[in-house]
Amino acid sequence: MKRIKLIVAYDGTNYCGWQLQPNGVTIEGVLNEALFRLLGENIRVIGASRTDSGVHSLGNVAVFDTETRIPPDKISYALNQRLPEDIVVQESSEVSPDWHPRHCDSKKTYEYRILNRMFPLPTRRLDTYFVYRKLDLMKMRQAAGYLEGTHDFKSFCSVNTPVEDTVRTIYECSVERSGDIITIRVTGSGFLYNMVRIIAGTLLQAGTGILEPEEMSLILAARDRTAAGPTAPAHGLTMIGIEYL
Repeated sequence: MKRIKLIVAYDGTNYCGWQLQPNGVTIEGVLNEALFRLLGENIRVIGASRTDSGVHSLGNVAVFDTETRIPPDKISYALNQRLPEDIVVQESSEVSPDWHPRHCDSKKTYEYRILNRMFPLPTRRLDTYFVYRKLDLMKMRQAAGYLEGTHDFKSFCSVNTPVEDTVRTIYECSVERSGDIITIRVTGSGFLYNMVRIIAGTLLQAGTGILEPEEMSLILAARDRTAAGPTAPAHGLTMIGIEYL
């Protein structure tokens, strides 16, 4: 028995998120089915990040155990032949039998992309959130700066999330513009449920003048979901990747 690590990219548009669900097609379910067809084993992959419905990824990490004699680095090639075009394994490799993608220290990076122009673009409708109002990039950057460091992010977590500790460390929270695309890039030790989407929604409020950047300190201190901005739509969010420390 050996443990195989996969780096998986996907367009989440047509899926009900990563995690298996009884009444919906998920990334995990499609991977399990493709692995069964490839290896003839009943396999359930373990993912590092359980992304929501509509969220995309360039580098989610998953592992599974197998008896196969296929070389680990060749599994990605064989598996991709059995996957739909909106899920592609970028790399496959062998790891130690006790290695777990959610139990290791890591840095996760997400990007939230905003299409900021007068009219939407059909070709970007699935991976960006369209905002026609002019956004103040400087204020968004100033507000993002307050989130860097170790804080209690309870205000940036969906209500009734089953987690005891809401303290997280954000290593970087940047806001950049290239043409019509504004990208909010967040790297952290881990994230609460909907945390990045709530950060994006709150930074958008700073960009439109609904709140001033310095109010971010008050939002953090409140430890109250109602103090932060709205949860930005899922389709603008992409998991970029995971760096294991």
